[in-house]
Amino acid sequence: MNELEMKYQFEAALLAAGRPLTTQYLAELFDERERPSLEQVLNALHALQQDYQERGIELVEVSSGWRIQIRNHCIDFVSRLWQERPSRYSRALLETLALIAYRQPITRGEIEEIRGVAVSSTIMRTLHDRNWIRVVGHREVPGRPELLATTKDFLDYFGLKSLDELPTLAELKDVETIGVQLEFSTGEVSPELQAEAGESTEAADVESSDAVVADAAAENASEADAETVAVH
Repeated sequence: MNELEMKYQFEAALLAAGRPLTTQYLAELFDERERPSLEQVLNALHALQQDYQERGIELVEVSSGWRIQIRNHCIDFVSRLWQERPSRYSRALLETLALIAYRQPITRGEIEEIRGVAVSSTIMRTLHDRNWIRVVGHREVPGRPELLATTKDFLDYFGLKSLDELPTLAELKDVETIGVQLEFSTGEVSPELQAEAGESTEAADVESSDAVVADAAAENASEADAETVAVH
């Protein structure tokens, strides 16, 4: 099978799936006799990316695989297809989400200590319902509080392959069109979480940055649901 035919088949599969597909999964869609190598799959996907360079859609690789989605400059226009307004999130929810992603793994009590106020059960339920956060263990202190971390769905929703791709503080201040803006100076993440999410992080001075991170996340929030509209 030549690359051109493979490229068209991948395009059809990605549009029909309505979810990200991994390179391995795309390869396994073929019969074993004609199954391409992973290198051939990647070459075809990169060729498809090039085809979309001047179009209103793009092919991106997120944490869970490859996805065809709307380009940022077309979001406002495409969002008119839906009468309901995209979800908007409270400052408190955004601060909580930012701190979980930035300091993961982190406990609810540590979040409350940083923010200076209690985290409502509604916020935690919303984050769990959206599958943006998960429990990855327990802190070995009295009461053994849950340790919280982000999920692949969190990365997929914001169009990210790993936490390393989160915007910098400067980008948060300057770019208003990205949905929920989060700045992570990337604190140290446990090796277990790095291995599971495929993330590489560098140690940073996190203590002096927490308040800035939370403020930036809330101040720069906009309508996030339109950000990740996928083509079905």
